[in-house]
Amino acid sequence: MNNDIQLDADGRLRHLITTEGLPRPLIEQILDTAESFVPEMGAPPKKVPLLRGKTVFNLFFENSTRTRTTFELAAKRLSADVINMDVGTSSRTKGEDDLDTLFTLQAMGADIFAIRHPDNGAAARFAAHAAPGVAIVNAGDGSHAHPTQALLDVFTIRRHRPDFSNLRVAIVGDIVHSRVAHSTIHALRTLGTRDIRLVGPAEFLPADPAALGVSATENIAAGLRDADVVMGLRIQRERIADETLAGVDDYHRRFGLNPTNLAHARPDALIMHPGPINRDVEITADVAYSGQSVILEQVRNGIGIRMAVMALIAGNSAAPPSARPVHGLV
Repeated sequence: MNNDIQLDADGRLRHLITTEGLPRPLIEQILDTAESFVPEMGAPPKKVPLLRGKTVFNLFFENSTRTRTTFELAAKRLSADVINMDVGTSSRTKGEDDLDTLFTLQAMGADIFAIRHPDNGAAARFAAHAAPGVAIVNAGDGSHAHPTQALLDVFTIRRHRPDFSNLRVAIVGDIVHSRVAHSTIHALRTLGTRDIRLVGPAEFLPADPAALGVSATENIAAGLRDADVVMGLRIQRERIADETLAGVDDYHRRFGLNPTNLAHARPDALIMHPGPINRDVEITADVAYSGQSVILEQVRNGIGIRMAVMALIAGNSAAPPSARPVHGLV
């Protein structure tokens, strides 16, 4: 992806559309900034005035509870005014073009849009038409990208396994339809991870994994062998033809994250999942809430990551992308 649309002339974050092509120092700056926003376990959430007077619109053309809620909490903890737009029951049903919705809300004084859309490339289209000073954050577009999810994933990993260069990561499930997988692969590779295995039935694996810099296998034992991190993915039923689904009816036994299959990974492997989880399909409840699982930690860290992205985009940091933690943000 051409980063001209994401970065300003000084290489700072202008919009967040994808992790693909983001420079490593910029990803690290986002992660470091998020550290200042994630409270210690048991501590009250931090609220800061960085976006006071700014208006954030959650513009969701697809249903979401987890992502929209964490964007809302993140914006409110930055002291922004937040508007949640249920686009499916508003102007879009009257025939209004998506860009007309953007232009109308910009005229109302929007500063940041968190946008979820069913079409690949939609976030970039919005960014190309956004007014000067209005920022677009991609909250998931089709099967293309979900950058804030990828950033919270690598943030969570870094807190437990900071040496990305020696990580062995297995991503299990519906990779080809997963915007989370695509964005997380790009983020991991940028941070130095080279051993990334994609595991799943042939229908769910990319045609050319080598082009992504990863390996792929239908063998769960080989894919999970000595893995440090195991990430399960939801089967994207809404994006899959019925005949494809019919071929994966034995999915849980072959590819589910259950004690039998996870025995091939390291005993202390981190268990991750972007949610929502489908119990006894891609993961069992005892695994999802085990001591190895960081799934709830991912949710918690997502608020800090989204706070960091919006704070940096809004221009509240004068530090260049190569900077380390932005201590002045707290």
